[in-house]
Amino acid sequence: MLEKLRERLQAHRPRRQSLRLPEAAVLMPIVDRPVPTLLFTRRAIHLNTHSGQVAFPGGKREAQDADLLTTALRESEEEIALPPQHVELLGQLSDVISLHGLSVTPYVGVIPPDLPLLPDPAELDLIFEVPLALFLEDRRHHTDVIPVDGRPWYVPNYHVDGQVIWGLSAMMLVELLAEGFGRPVDLHREPPGPLCYFPERLQRIQQHATG
Repeated sequence: MLEKLRERLQAHRPRRQSLRLPEAAVLMPIVDRPVPTLLFTRRAIHLNTHSGQVAFPGGKREAQDADLLTTALRESEEEIALPPQHVELLGQLSDVISLHGLSVTPYVGVIPPDLPLLPDPAELDLIFEVPLALFLEDRRHHTDVIPVDGRPWYVPNYHVDGQVIWGLSAMMLVELLAEGFGRPVDLHREPPGPLCYFPERLQRIQQHATG
């Protein structure tokens, strides 16, 4: 499975956005277990922004970072004590734009199982894994419908053991599933199942939200 994923991501041409925005990067770590999992973090409840939200490890680019991959690896080491040498890079996905105007570049990597990872209590309160099969089989709880400039975006919302995976992380997952695994998921095609409607979003966000 992971070798095929590597081949597909190496052939993938991720879209880069052209706006002059603050940059960030995240790592989407696939844990190389007999049944592979995807690793997530949960932001600490005491934080002023995005408290309690599930995300991939990562953060803002700093001046000393040579590139955005360096950012993703540095932030992953700071947040969850993941040594960069244990990350096998598989590929890059398209830039996404957060509602706060941050350009986020996702990287997909494989890490060994059972590393002694620890959440940084200043930023996180949990590290957890979800079997890739849950996403490959599209076991979403519902779909968030986000109208953007008159066009609906269908963003999956997953509930796993009390954790909710949605928003920007779920949008990254859609591209991973579609481009990396050839799954028939699309942010612009209505899926079966329950829908949850959101208010209209700003045009400046939607124009570059997925590249």
